[in-house]
Amino acid sequence: MKILAVSGSLRESSFNTSLLRAAIEAAPEGVELELWEGLADLPLYDEDLDTEDVPESVRRLRADWDAADAILFSTPEYNGSVPGGLKNAIDWASRPRLETVLRNKPVAVVGASTGQFGALWAQQDLKRILGMTGARVVGTEIPVSRAHERVDSSGRLLDGEVFEQLRLHLTTLASEAVAAPDRIAV
Repeated sequence: MKILAVSGSLRESSFNTSLLRAAIEAAPEGVELELWEGLADLPLYDEDLDTEDVPESVRRLRADWDAADAILFSTPEYNGSVPGGLKNAIDWASRPRLETVLRNKPVAVVGASTGQFGALWAQQDLKRILGMTGARVVGTEIPVSRAHERVDSSGRLLDGEVFEQLRLHLTTLASEAVAAPDRIAV
């Protein structure tokens, strides 16, 4: 079982990327979690570029996301919502509409922020956006508030409760991917 882990943050010392690295450690037996890095390489979505000859970064995104059994997204919250880079990646992945690599793909969402709400609004928006693409959104949000107090200076998660929530989230996501019917294009 291969689950792709996609961070919506481009920061080198991102709390959301740290959260995904903790998820890699928390992954249940039989689940391989792989951190996907490619967000910064994508051009802004432009339908004029979305031809048979799409940019290589887009081709890689579509191939990598399609090959995964499921995807775990971790989002920061910028101005009360999803960061533009993550939304841009989802826009590229959601095309062509009838062949989207997200169609019926099991996905889950987590998020971290230094504020008191743990990127909850961004997670809710991201779940809605993913649902609109045809992805099958699994589970509830995991808001990790005050992330700067829960992650050490080397990016290691210090909060055992969050670690166990990640393990449960991944177990649910993996179960959904195993039980999922084959993805069907509409």
